[in-house]
Amino acid sequence: MNKVTIASRGSELALWQANYVAERLKTAHRDLEVDIKIFKTQGDIILDTPLSKIGGKGLFVKELEEAILRGEAHLAVHSLKDLPTRLPSGLVLAGVTERADRRDCLVSEKYDSLDSLPQGALIGTTSLRRRMQLLAMRGDLIIRSLRGNVHSRLDKLRSGLFDAIILARAGLDRLRLTNSVKFVSPFDIEVMLPAMGQGVLGLECAANSETLELITPLIDDTATIESAIERDFVDKLQSGCQAPIGVVAKLFNDGSIYARGVVGLPNAKEILRAEIRGDRSNYAALGGALADQLLDVGAKEVLLRAEAMNNAEK
Repeated sequence: MNKVTIASRGSELALWQANYVAERLKTAHRDLEVDIKIFKTQGDIILDTPLSKIGGKGLFVKELEEAILRGEAHLAVHSLKDLPTRLPSGLVLAGVTERADRRDCLVSEKYDSLDSLPQGALIGTTSLRRRMQLLAMRGDLIIRSLRGNVHSRLDKLRSGLFDAIILARAGLDRLRLTNSVKFVSPFDIEVMLPAMGQGVLGLECAANSETLELITPLIDDTATIESAIERDFVDKLQSGCQAPIGVVAKLFNDGSIYARGVVGLPNAKEILRAEIRGDRSNYAALGGALADQLLDVGAKEVLLRAEAMNNAEK
């Protein structure tokens, strides 16, 4: 195999991710030709509606997956947090790259922290996960939907539509935008749990294809273990963008693992939390076991209520 075509969305961040993988592939395989083919997804087209109301983050991947199945591309590069835990028949999550910063950030032109925001401050985010955890910390905040690419979200902040917005630190770092706004304040991971796989790039390709071997040098063992735990947790709960859910797993140098999960209602009136410890020898069981802790105390019912609340707002 001497040529690989990568399917990518057309946003600046998506293209950064695709080009990053392309350069890594060319470094690992000197004679390999790599090109990038851009596809527009439903998530890129429908920008006036929160993702939770139109099918979730899977809307960012369907067209890329179909391109692989049609033979128009060999590989798709995703922000792993956008990739559903269950993939179409014939496709596999072939590997994940080294994890970038997994934290969410409060981004503002006026306020340097959550505590410094005035009463009733207007915050931009479409994520139900972020909404729930923000309201748990500051119930007075007003949360409004904010869709679009990173640049358009920052433009809306600068225009004065919001007092602050919430963005993933990894995206800001990758696009070198951290210094383009006055205040970028990362949340402590203990108080704002990220989405599954946040900060990780997922590489999706056809099962049993030659591409599987080509991407082997790009795969990061630590990110593989951590993201597997997080994805197993979400999969066991059978939840996604339609309900607030956060999870983080951390593999330490000594082989020990610590993972935390949270689910609840979008208005933060009810929140369930759990944590688990283990080590890399049994990591494959940890995500499901963490989910079971929450299921045992009523997580399924809470998630159903969260989805009903979200649907009622449509």
